[in-house]
Amino acid sequence: MGKNNLKTAVFAGGCFWCTEAVFQRLEGVHQVVSGYTGGTIKNPAYREITSGRTGHAEAIKIEYDTDIISYNELLEIFFATHDPTTLNRQGADRGTQYRSAIFYIDDDQKERSQIMITNLNTEGVFNDPIVTEVAALGAFYNAEDYHQNYYNQNSNQGYCQFVINPKLSKLQATYKSKLKKEIQN
Repeated sequence: MGKNNLKTAVFAGGCFWCTEAVFQRLEGVHQVVSGYTGGTIKNPAYREITSGRTGHAEAIKIEYDTDIISYNELLEIFFATHDPTTLNRQGADRGTQYRSAIFYIDDDQKERSQIMITNLNTEGVFNDPIVTEVAALGAFYNAEDYHQNYYNQNSNQGYCQFVINPKLSKLQATYKSKLKKEIQN
């Protein structure tokens, strides 16, 4: 993997434990960092995020190799592994910190995101219109260490079993060819 091929994508799709676990499993994804973005408070802590008053979303920053996986493929998997039609909510998690959002880094990502949303809405992929926010990436703050690599370190925890495992099963069934080789089996 050459450094010239590494790009960054930032998505928010509910709890970052879920999105982190999904994207860590994709071939071509070099690193996934859980964090906070889209709000107004500098250096927020998790306890502030959970209040919903910071404006930040729980998000992930993905470093990926464009020779192996494209931004459009990341977008497709992002939309397939969360509900982009519910405003400020994913399952039982409610609040602006759980909103569906794409934080673009450049005009190309912005345009690709908007085209993907238009196409999914036109094709009627979801029963309701997509409410995913598309916004320029501002400051991204890494979440506390105990949030990093959460599923991989806590897969027996109840939340992981009941919320994340079904997402990973769907990923395995739908995108098996996109998974890292050690996960495909």
